Amino acid sequence: MTVTTRFAPSPTGHLHVGNIRTALHNWLWARKAGGRFLLRIDDTDLERSKEEYVAGIRADLAWLGLDVDGEERQSERFALYEAEFATLKAAGRVYACYETPEELEIRRKILLSRGLPPVYERKPADAPAPEGVAPHWRFKLDHGAPIEWIDLVRGPQHFEPKTLSDPVVRRADGSWLYLLPSVIDDIAMGISHVVRGEDHVSNTAAQIQMFAAFGAKPPQFAHEALLVGTEGKLSKRLGSLGMGKLRDAGIEPIALAALLARLGTSDPVEPVTGLAPLIASVDFARFGRAPARFDEAELALLNQKILHHTDYHAVAPRLPAAIDEARWNAIRPNLMRVAEAADWGAVFDGPFAPPAPEEADRPVLAAAAAVAPALDWSADPWHALTEAVKAATGAKGRALFLPLRRALTGRDHGPDMRELLPLIAKDEAVARLSAA
Repeated sequence: MTVTTRFAPSPTGHLHVGNIRTALHNWLWARKAGGRFLLRIDDTDLERSKEEYVAGIRADLAWLGLDVDGEERQSERFALYEAEFATLKAAGRVYACYETPEELEIRRKILLSRGLPPVYERKPADAPAPEGVAPHWRFKLDHGAPIEWIDLVRGPQHFEPKTLSDPVVRRADGSWLYLLPSVIDDIAMGISHVVRGEDHVSNTAAQIQMFAAFGAKPPQFAHEALLVGTEGKLSKRLGSLGMGKLRDAGIEPIALAALLARLGTSDPVEPVTGLAPLIASVDFARFGRAPARFDEAELALLNQKILHHTDYHAVAPRLPAAIDEARWNAIRPNLMRVAEAADWGAVFDGPFAPPAPEEADRPVLAAAAAVAPALDWSADPWHALTEAVKAATGAKGRALFLPLRRALTGRDHGPDMRELLPLIAKDEAVARLSAA
């Protein structure tokens, strides 16, 4: 069997972190098995679907490095849905219904008031159809054997069909709901694994009978716990946290992938610089049932850690010309995002205005200005500078190092000066010490 997964977003808005997590897990599973990862654009809602969102979905997947092995559009497959719907109709597995939403809601409340589950009650097959009312259509569940499957995340699953309402699969205007076209496509596309959120578990129970109605073997299912926010409950914020916002915040795609790949699993979230370790470690048996907590602060910290290990050539196109490989290696432990590298250009090449020195620091700076011109800049100028100033003034520790760092970089903190100072031109450093 060729492992084939799919990501099936509706192009009615931008992707958010929950969508991306689903796409990522599908992609990782397919890549680990040497299989295929397909994109299915679920654009049956022709009124709300927009091409700009389709383009955004493709761009977001590309930004994350999730290459796609094929793409389908549901809006181009209506003829297939009609044919398969006719097959079910002929077999008596779909039937027309005429209740209004208001009537269904009243009946639901009555059942609940009696302590009964709000399961749709089928009308007799010979019930007359109201004149001039277009029907909506339901899939007729088989109330015989229990619906069972082994979920890759949740383990054994069991549903009694009589406790489920026959699902609506087609609206009165002829448009399709999610359940039936998805099954038809999964069969036609050869989907072997469906990876999605746990909010689809009851949908899966109904869809398993749909696969059987078409004489098809259902795929394997993995229903993962949903993301929650840091406040410990489902967060509306997560539904609005799109890729554009994360890109604008300077988040590296690999940082987002590294976090989302491991959230909700027993594996630790670790800074990685490529997708290969995430592919190798994905295992639905290691996914937990508890909600997965997404924390933007954790993502920012992970982003910072990843930059500290990121090779120059991976970021060179995004760096200013002044930041070469040696300078990148020196400053990357002090960056939270790549864009901050531009702030270090003036530290290396000037101009910048260092803070006015404190009176107590002037002897240290005067001694530094005196000895710096004679130093060998090709060796270890920082060690030579601090040793000479220490010998001349007796200063040591913070009283020695901080005034020199401020005069040379304009900052109180930063990279190791032993690594940083040789990357500043000698004439520039001497001028800064003299000015201080």
